[in-house]
Amino acid sequence: MAPSSPAAAAEGGEQQQQIVAAAAAAKKGGGKRGRREMRRIEDATSRQVTFSKRRSGLLKKAFELGVLCDAEVALIVFSPRGRLYEYASAPDLQKTIDRYLNHTKGTSANEKTVEQPAAGVQMCRSEATALKHKIDAIEAYQRKLSGEGLGSCSAHQLQELELQLEKSLSCIRQKKQQKMVAKISELKEKERKLLTENSMLREEYKALPLLELATAAAAERSPDGAGAEEDEEDERRRHYMEVETELVIGRPGSSS
Repeated sequence: MAPSSPAAAAEGGEQQQQIVAAAAAAKKGGGKRGRREMRRIEDATSRQVTFSKRRSGLLKKAFELGVLCDAEVALIVFSPRGRLYEYASAPDLQKTIDRYLNHTKGTSANEKTVEQPAAGVQMCRSEATALKHKIDAIEAYQRKLSGEGLGSCSAHQLQELELQLEKSLSCIRQKKQQKMVAKISELKEKERKLLTENSMLREEYKALPLLELATAAAAERSPDGAGAEEDEEDERRRHYMEVETELVIGRPGSSS
């Protein structure tokens, strides 16, 4: 067997020192702390502090396990707030996860994972079948309400259908009555507005004769009336001139 190199001897000495130091720290800590009850810590601050301490210790232990024992270790931790903490002794955490999946392929846990989609499909099919039966029953009931397919109904079923139809008819009549009352109220309001407008128009019509009289008086005082008076004055002047013309006919000094 070949002698070990100085570097390997030094590495082994460091590993032994780390193991001794970890054992001493665990023994020292165990003497000071008491046994903690394994239940959820109610105080939020204490719970966060404990999570931070134990997370650091867990990551340290995973690191030591990978270094001291040359083991491939992968650790994934999610905090209560959803923050991710991870450690992998291999260069890539995903490679370790793939190795785990390949190693567990074909196990009972993996088979259950494969069977879950099939179970979900079967549940969906069952729900679809149940819904189809319900739809068929509702459609058959609607046909019976419309008077179709009553041959298979018993006297009790026919009586129930009759009561249901009477109840539906009562609801329809009540709704119809409400609609008619609302329409009548709307028409009455429209009638009231029309009567108000009619009254205003009547008042305006009564004031119309007074307006016509005022218009006629203004027309008499207009320039058209003055022109008629001037025509009469011109007619009188022409008559007067004709009279003077008859008086001066003949030579001056002669008698007629």
